[in-house]
Amino acid sequence: MEWLSWFDARDYEFARQVLQRGTAALYLVAFLSTMNQFPALLGERGLLPVPAFLDMARRLARPTLFRWHYSDALLKSVCWTGIIVAALLVIGLPQTGPPWLPMLAFLILWFLYMSIVNVGQTFYGFGWEILLLEAGFTVAFLGSDQTPPPTTILILIVWLVFRLEFGAGMIKIRGGREWRDMTAMFYHHETQPMPGPLSRQAHLLPRPLHKVEVAGNHFAQLVVPFFLFAPQPLAGIAAGIIILTQLWLVGTGNFAWLNWVAIVLAFAAVSDPLAHAVFPFIPLEWHQGANTPVWWLAVVVLVTVVLLVLSYRPLLNLFSSRQLMNASFNRWRLVNAYGAFGTVTRQRIEIVVEGTLAEEPDAADEHWLEYGFKGKPGDVRRLPRQWAPYHLRLDWLMWFLPLRTVHEDWFYAFLDKLLEADKPTLGLLRHDPFDGERPRWVRARSYLYRFASRAEFRGNGERWVRVLLSDAIGPVQLSPRLNPKRRFLS
Repeated sequence: MEWLSWFDARDYEFARQVLQRGTAALYLVAFLSTMNQFPALLGERGLLPVPAFLDMARRLARPTLFRWHYSDALLKSVCWTGIIVAALLVIGLPQTGPPWLPMLAFLILWFLYMSIVNVGQTFYGFGWEILLLEAGFTVAFLGSDQTPPPTTILILIVWLVFRLEFGAGMIKIRGGREWRDMTAMFYHHETQPMPGPLSRQAHLLPRPLHKVEVAGNHFAQLVVPFFLFAPQPLAGIAAGIIILTQLWLVGTGNFAWLNWVAIVLAFAAVSDPLAHAVFPFIPLEWHQGANTPVWWLAVVVLVTVVLLVLSYRPLLNLFSSRQLMNASFNRWRLVNAYGAFGTVTRQRIEIVVEGTLAEEPDAADEHWLEYGFKGKPGDVRRLPRQWAPYHLRLDWLMWFLPLRTVHEDWFYAFLDKLLEADKPTLGLLRHDPFDGERPRWVRARSYLYRFASRAEFRGNGERWVRVLLSDAIGPVQLSPRLNPKRRFLS
């Protein structure tokens, strides 16, 4: 039907392939990360057990599959279901069927992961959780190989990218002075939550280049997003700039799947002719269904209207003097507000956890052995690893401790688990200095960390320089019966 031609974005098939398969791949990583870490963090015997949380929050407003029952076995079933469905979407199997099939697959991923996020408490309080949920729901309505990509859904995905980028830019301009005086990147690479293998080299770049980084960030987040709505090739060029800036962040840090979601979603503004012009191996013409069924048109239009209505509050938030960051305005986690790093910390404080087998500990350092974390800095000689898009939740929460308070319930529970030599908890760590044996005491110490200069690294091989600040907690031990009560050394 000719009158439906406006609805069909036939020049965006490559974009649809990237959006569907890329989003599914990130869901696969999210479910894998959850299966490996959730039981130890939030399971039946976790640091913040979900059953206890549900007992206290019987009127939990947000939907979750675990509302009436949680078990670690059910959680693993949910994760395996998510992994299998996501893998099928990555290889493109549901996309070969009618448009409702990939829609159903993505809605399953969306609901299962939302069920996890809504009971995940502080360990799932990151902005990229709701970003992945919104992306999964929106991408669900891109249809299948039997129908052309729907224009309205592509526009809604571009609108999501706009909120993600422009919202982050506005948060920075309204935030710390360092973003306005162009000094933010003097500190960011060194103080970011989880540095990567290239973070130190990025930090040691000349300061004029760091100012170029800030200027480039402001341009990419405050100017470029408006061109995503422009005609081609401007929209595609704008998407390319966003993709390149996100790849720089991927290369210099570990921000879970935040940057990867932005990269994948930005392809919504890349047309097939532009993609083919840049990379000739990308086909210029794709096989698509001849017509869009009326029933599918009705479904997509209804979803489009709903998401546009839900966009009202996020749109106001973008220009509000009290702009919210990483906030949901409805219980379904759709059309959210985003933003990150409104301020940049100028010093890196790390909480180092140590244990000892001594009967009565003293301050002698040789009696204390340090636990090694997978991602967060600890050993001053160790090269930071690249983990993203995989999300190390415990390591991220450890970064927040000195910025808030070390006296968090989950952190005291973590110390208890170390004193019990709890295997699931130890599995979250890179190194247990006691090889599964129970320490008698543990403590948490705060250190000031900074990257070593090139001369310092050549001299002693240490990538970090650290200075002890104080004992944040401890020494502390369990009572003789290993119940949850702790005894502090007076």
